[in-house]
Amino acid sequence: MLGRDGIAGLAALAASLGLLVLSRGLPQPALVPVGPAFYPRIVLTVTALLGAALIVSDLLARRRARPRASAAAAAAPGNAPLVVATFGLFAGYVTLLPLLGFRIASVLFLLGLQGALDPAPRRHWRRIVLVAALTAWLSHFVFEGYLSVLLPRGRWTGV
Repeated sequence: MLGRDGIAGLAALAASLGLLVLSRGLPQPALVPVGPAFYPRIVLTVTALLGAALIVSDLLARRRARPRASAAAAAAPGNAPLVVATFGLFAGYVTLLPLLGFRIASVLFLLGLQGALDPAPRRHWRRIVLVAALTAWLSHFVFEGYLSVLLPRGRWTGV
């Protein structure tokens, strides 16, 4: 019997394989070697592999688990406040994206998310700012510079 991780892995595997099959119907342009299905197929293949790994991991963990360990794991408190905070931060990011633009909104989102995930962010504030700025810059460079994907510009900032 599968646990929550195994069920999540099974759902990810099934969804990725289903979408991977559907991606075969995307048209392949004659003059361009990399068509519209290229990157989604890479992501879906990786997601399917990770889903399968999660299923195997869950099965192996259940095989090794003792009855006391599973009862203790079921009684462990959840991370519901962290999940709610993450969804709230993401909603704020999506709201600010058209107003501030991709670069500024991404930096603010990453700063907020790292602050929410790290229990003592004041100790590592330099690292948090550096990671947020580098991640936003690298994402912008890859998508706009390499892949030529236009990212949102801010109505308030113009960048």
